[in-house]
Amino acid sequence: MARTSAGRSSLSRAVDLLDAFDSNSVFLTATEIAQRTGSPVSTTHRLLGELTSLGLLERAPDRTYRLGARIWEWSARSPGAAGLRAAALPHLQKVHHAVRQHAQIGILSGRDVLFIERLSAPDAVVNYSVIGQRLPALASSSGLVQLAWLPEQEQEAALAAGLKQFTSMTVTDPAQIRRRLAEIRRTGHVVNDGFLHTAARGIAVPLRGHQDDLLGALSVIVPNDAAPVLPYVTLLQTAAAAIARDYAALTSGRRA
Repeated sequence: MARTSAGRSSLSRAVDLLDAFDSNSVFLTATEIAQRTGSPVSTTHRLLGELTSLGLLERAPDRTYRLGARIWEWSARSPGAAGLRAAALPHLQKVHHAVRQHAQIGILSGRDVLFIERLSAPDAVVNYSVIGQRLPALASSSGLVQLAWLPEQEQEAALAAGLKQFTSMTVTDPAQIRRRLAEIRRTGHVVNDGFLHTAARGIAVPLRGHQDDLLGALSVIVPNDAAPVLPYVTLLQTAAAAIARDYAALTSGRRA
């Protein structure tokens, strides 16, 4: 793999270009991509040409770029996030039908939680999660319920990175977060009241594999009101068990 003058491979820089796109910026010009990545304009143009010829990017008539269909094609073949989404979707639909708010699947990605599916109602409470986008794991119910089962050193690394104060209800004190992680391990679920928005409550349970490995999190975002939490937790745990069963069947079939 060729190296750039800064010692980074062309592949590494190409990934940076692909990472420049997000749900709020699905169309970008070459100049905007160069600014977002800090890459020289000449290098950006060269890599954009290669990525476009490979189908990883598409160029519109107005000279903006967007992520290409080949990326979706690759992800659809993966037994990981795509397989989990396929196994989870029928059960996620049942959860969504029951709560008539937001129901979603998130997986840990570094210090963030990445949302791979979300079902919502038109008049549902505010929700900052977006499919294909990330939220800080420490602020999200989907993130916290997964962090709780990580090794202590990984939890401490996440805490050391710090957490933005989204609302007055966001817990940012490391000692309090450690106590919450221990409580999550004890109860098997988490409830975040107003962590990201004061009007919203996040409730999440872990998604476990057939060997008890951590796959992701199943959560709902509902109004932050006086409604009892236990019915939501029971609903999520029942769905999570069904998802684990179907995911195990799906992946074992692919291995056969």
